[in-house]
Amino acid sequence: MASIAFDEVSKVFPDGTKAVDGLSLEIEDGEFTILVGPSGSGKSTALRMVAGLEEASSGDISIGSRVVNDVAPRDRDIAMVFQSYALYPHMSVAQNMGFALKLQKVGSDSIRARVGRAASRLGISELQERRPRALSGGQRQRVALGRAIVRSPEAFLMDEPLSNLDAKLRVEMRAYIARLHQELNTTTLYVTHDQTEAMTMGDRVAVMRDGKLEQVDTPQRLYEQPENLFVAGFIGSPAMNLVRGVVDNDGIVLGGQRLPFPWRTTYRGDVVVGIRPEALEPANGDAAAVLELPVVLSEMLGSDVLLHLEAPTSSVLTGDMLDTGDDLVEDTSRFIARVPPHLRPSPGERVRLHVDMSRVHLFDPATEAVIRR
Repeated sequence: MASIAFDEVSKVFPDGTKAVDGLSLEIEDGEFTILVGPSGSGKSTALRMVAGLEEASSGDISIGSRVVNDVAPRDRDIAMVFQSYALYPHMSVAQNMGFALKLQKVGSDSIRARVGRAASRLGISELQERRPRALSGGQRQRVALGRAIVRSPEAFLMDEPLSNLDAKLRVEMRAYIARLHQELNTTTLYVTHDQTEAMTMGDRVAVMRDGKLEQVDTPQRLYEQPENLFVAGFIGSPAMNLVRGVVDNDGIVLGGQRLPFPWRTTYRGDVVVGIRPEALEPANGDAAAVLELPVVLSEMLGSDVLLHLEAPTSSVLTGDMLDTGDDLVEDTSRFIARVPPHLRPSPGERVRLHVDMSRVHLFDPATEAVIRR
């Protein structure tokens, strides 16, 4: 096993597109790190540079103690799992899994033993004689994982490996991959656009935007302490409510409503206020920090209800969340609360919601950076 490191790595394509811009990131030996971001953020390009499928324009990429910029892909001792399963249709499952070992001139007995162990670990032992066309999508993805496992590489690289699966299979395969990492403890760099995958699987998550690293931290710290508007809005499901407000001496003004401070801040003026749907709850009679909002729609999820509400003031999203070129995009209707299932108000009804002010975030609308308290 080995660490993976990016040191000021950039990638500029011949047409001038800068896909990765000064990326510095280290994945420690045995760590499961996820690169997450919207389409065009540079995450897959970064992964492909580690694999040697793309050449870095500048900076150094290291695997273990070796700088591998000029090392051929086959000599980097990594195994890659692609979005497409890339299985040979004329080969059996066992032949697909052992093919790379056969090319390395590994003995047939050793190949059979290693394929057997990997198949058993993945729960596909009984499928070894089948061809890929006779397998389900989840089974094909496990074969693709098995093909990587049998090589015992220094690192695994996974590029959106679950995106072709339906929702139920994605949940199952997330658990398979997480369990495999616990068993193998092999350094893993995993790319996805799905922040739910990132939050549930990674030891650390690196959030990318426009080729740059926005923040890297544990999933919980990304959720609780986002560094900027983009990370705040990207991490979490449903996404954080981001609404325009004004900070004065007495609290935060949101339209015609006010949230008093339970803490001190020297900041005054326009802000973007971040409130997670989970930080809202039905208000009792003596609650201090309360928003009263009309209901647009109720979504019953079984364990809880998502209330879609009219925002107290204009809400915003960062433009790249919507694939637009704008910095901040207005969306006056977006405000969501996650509440207990017994609360089912009708559309148009006004509800009183207590805001957990300890979980409120303030952002500078000009720089999009978090305002420290």
